[in-house]
Amino acid sequence: MVRPNPNPGQPSQRQLRVGEQVRHALAEVLQRGDIHDPELGGMVISVLEVRMSPDLRHGTVLVMPLGGKGEAEAVAALNRNAKELRHEVSRRLRELKYSPDLRFRVDDRYDETARIEKIFAQERVKRDLRHDEDDKNDE
Repeated sequence: MVRPNPNPGQPSQRQLRVGEQVRHALAEVLQRGDIHDPELGGMVISVLEVRMSPDLRHGTVLVMPLGGKGEAEAVAALNRNAKELRHEVSRRLRELKYSPDLRFRVDDRYDETARIEKIFAQERVKRDLRHDEDDKNDE
């Protein structure tokens, strides 16, 4: 019996666990150089997160090349080798009923964080935040 997710819109514990297992397997495959693509062989790629679909048949892999350079080339090379990477992951994770399809994309959360920090550093925003704090203290 499948229990409904108590937090709709949030990944289930199973999705998180399988995503982490897939992340570790992919990191191992890339570290060992088990994929024979000359373009991938010259890159150091961090696998930061794997987001699994509710049925665990699809995984979105968030990656970042070392130094943040060559992001488009890295993602293109990974997507070009997605079938071989899927095969290597399934060899390492035999307990999964299905080997998930993998889609690779650049993890842009760091860029978004830097953008938000830049906004908060603006004098106009700092002034507004100080006024909000003053209003709270007056209550």
